[in-house]
Amino acid sequence: MDTLVREQARLIMLKALAAQVDEQLNSDLMIHELAPFGIRRDRAWVHDEFAWLCEHGAVALTRAGSLMVAVLTEKGHRHLNREIAIEGVKRPSRPGE
Repeated sequence: MDTLVREQARLIMLKALAAQVDEQLNSDLMIHELAPFGIRRDRAWVHDEFAWLCEHGAVALTRAGSLMVAVLTEKGHRHLNREIAIEGVKRPSRPGE
């Protein structure tokens, strides 16, 4: 179950970043993006997932005090557009599904 939650959370994170005008969010704001989907985790968990997404090229990270700021990368966009698949991130639904 933990693997499924992580894969879904990573997709939600990428979608949340794509929805922002500047395609970035900090870790505290991402906690609020995950909560409506029943994923209630702390900042450290979000930091771990941000780091995983960064290691796989889907986001770029910077530190801002005790927060991390994630910015969507081209690879993250390509996953959301179903042009590529990042193993470990849930595949987005096809348009209209």
